[in-house]
Amino acid sequence: MPVRDSLLELSSVELRRRIGSKEISPVELMEASIARMEALNPSVNAICATAYTRARREAKAAEKAALAGESLGPLHGLPTGIKDLHDTEGLLTTQGSPLYRDHIPTHDCAMVANVRKAGAIVVAKTNVPEFGAGANTRNPVWGATGNPFDTRLNAGGSSGGAAVALACDMLPVCTGSDTGGSLRIPAAYCGVVGLRPSPGLVPMEMRQLGWTPIRVLGPMGRTVADTRQLFAAQIGMDDREPLAFALAPERVAAGRPADLSRLRVAWTEDFGQCPVTREIRRLMRERIAAMRHLFRSCDEVTFDFGEADRCFDVVRALNFVAGYHAAYTKDPSSLGPNVRANYEMGAAMSLPDAAWAHAEQTRIFRRFQGTFRDYDLVLSPTTPVSPRPWTELYLAEVEGKPLRNYYHWLALTYFITLVTNPAISLPCGRDQNGMPFGLQVTGRFRGDLEVLDAAEAMEDAFTRIAGLGRPRPDLGKPAGAPVDLKSLVTHPPVLTEA
Repeated sequence: MPVRDSLLELSSVELRRRIGSKEISPVELMEASIARMEALNPSVNAICATAYTRARREAKAAEKAALAGESLGPLHGLPTGIKDLHDTEGLLTTQGSPLYRDHIPTHDCAMVANVRKAGAIVVAKTNVPEFGAGANTRNPVWGATGNPFDTRLNAGGSSGGAAVALACDMLPVCTGSDTGGSLRIPAAYCGVVGLRPSPGLVPMEMRQLGWTPIRVLGPMGRTVADTRQLFAAQIGMDDREPLAFALAPERVAAGRPADLSRLRVAWTEDFGQCPVTREIRRLMRERIAAMRHLFRSCDEVTFDFGEADRCFDVVRALNFVAGYHAAYTKDPSSLGPNVRANYEMGAAMSLPDAAWAHAEQTRIFRRFQGTFRDYDLVLSPTTPVSPRPWTELYLAEVEGKPLRNYYHWLALTYFITLVTNPAISLPCGRDQNGMPFGLQVTGRFRGDLEVLDAAEAMEDAFTRIAGLGRPRPDLGKPAGAPVDLKSLVTHPPVLTEA
């Protein structure tokens, strides 16, 4: 394998160390990353707009600073992908919607500003479903993103482009966001790590309902250490973030793997009511059997999530009404089917519906927190089914039973969204189809550090247990017959280079 490819296989933590020690140049790394994107992106379609000219200029400046011995930020010189939902100054940000196909923001959102301040070089945007609605990364502006293990299959979403870019070693750093599982699901499907942090830690000033904790921004990485390195750069107090609370970046970045033998672990296949296939249930039991010796205790636990599905319907729909009322009123056809479905659901709701949902979410929250009187972690599958073809907009049924709506199959992750606890999806071997299997690890309320420390120790332990290590795609030849990932494009972008 060429040296340039070997360089890209290094973790972002190791790349940053080598930049700081002058063993490698940010220019060398940037050129390797661009070459990899140009070579592989036609096969997987993870990358949207690019800023190669600007990135090369910034890489030269980063090289100069490193050679001069200047103080370097924690992400100094690292090529970075930003999810296409989030504003990047001077770089096309479409949200996967024809309404924004020529939108070039004049400033960075707060999270992107934090990442740039840490020294990251924004080189590209990563693909999303339209407005991030759904767990299948496809839209009419950029087309579909294929899973790197089989390009005919769903890469997950809505941070699907980010997960694929990481899995393919195109970029060492990629940001994401999560409402019902948008960081965790693509991480699970692509064999990388995705953290849904506690609401408020990463500023999200674009959230219209600022006091509602359903939507968060967060990190992805190929390892837990890479993920926490990015997370430490993303977080920060911001007076535009009503839910903000302080967490020391230094503690986030400094891994202190937990002593797993001291941890009490609860596990479940389905939280009592989530749709999950027989194959995933069997696989979850096999994985627990293989790892339970790592922990002080590992017990199957029954949960009471009440009317969590209906509750999430209301909470989610209210956010879509807040965000898309003007666009829907002007022209409903300008919005994709998933966005329209959410908006129309919310528009039909009443104030009593909203009050009930707030109260039910509170009841669910309080019951779930009681779990942590006896346990330190809760383990579950991240997804209920092996990746399906991306040509299916969403999953309509599980085990022959119709699902309630287009996102019901995401219940394993959106149940955790409702309780607001931090959760991370860890690669945990392959499923029955040879695709990555993701294990969702949920911690106590605002226990982000404890979740990261436990996940880092589990990741290390998994490398020594047959079948539990992180799977890697064959980058030389993505599996699956050639597919036209651009076939869905009806409104191509006006500008792709900054």
